[in-house]
Amino acid sequence: MSPNLTALKTIARREVARILRIWGQTLVPPAITMTLYFLIFGNLIGSRIGTMDGITYMDFIVPGLVMMAIIQNAYGNISSSFFGAKFGRHIEEMLVSPMPNWVILGGYVAGGVLRGLMVGAIVLVIAMFFTKVRIPHPLITLSTVLLGATIFSLAGFVNAVYAKKFDDIAIVPTFILTPLTYLGGVFYSVKLLPDWAEAATHLNPIFYMVNAFRYGLLGQSDVSMLTAYALMLGFVVALSALGLWLLKRGVGLRS
Repeated sequence: MSPNLTALKTIARREVARILRIWGQTLVPPAITMTLYFLIFGNLIGSRIGTMDGITYMDFIVPGLVMMAIIQNAYGNISSSFFGAKFGRHIEEMLVSPMPNWVILGGYVAGGVLRGLMVGAIVLVIAMFFTKVRIPHPLITLSTVLLGATIFSLAGFVNAVYAKKFDDIAIVPTFILTPLTYLGGVFYSVKLLPDWAEAATHLNPIFYMVNAFRYGLLGQSDVSMLTAYALMLGFVVALSALGLWLLKRGVGLRS
């Protein structure tokens, strides 16, 4: 195995060890939160709503809730982990090592993606207690999860680079990520909105990820899969380039 791949594997393994070491903070809270969502929105409110786009409301919200958990945890993992490395000053040791920047970025992103996958799997298992989960398009389901987790891992990395204190880590999830997630079609069909709100929703990138994942689980979507994949791949390329550029320039990393 080449030195670069060994370094990439080491960083990713350290990230996974960190996730599992503090599993009470990384894996349990999203499981409890999503269980409450299923109970309140799925069982109590969903029984009154009936169907949404011709499917039961519980089935309708499952893809959105799973994707919401994946996005939030992939983002939160890398933003807190990389900022912790920056705050502890040991990120400087990595920057002066022979490791190329893509290895550093790839290792941290791999940790965020793996946490997203773990949480997504847990939420999907929880969903099975409330409804019958079917996956008619497994390749679309898996690829959407991987792309969505990668996008928000990269976004969390950018947040960590620019953050100057721990409070800065919470600003983007609170004021940007959470509103975009709730307005991304998790709990409702975009067809219910007035024309101006529907047009605004189509500017929300999370809307495309949720609908691509919904198509993978239910075979139904409000957007074209071609558009959704083009958007997700575009974000991966753009955010990867930005992350590598930030590492190369040492923005926020070198005193």
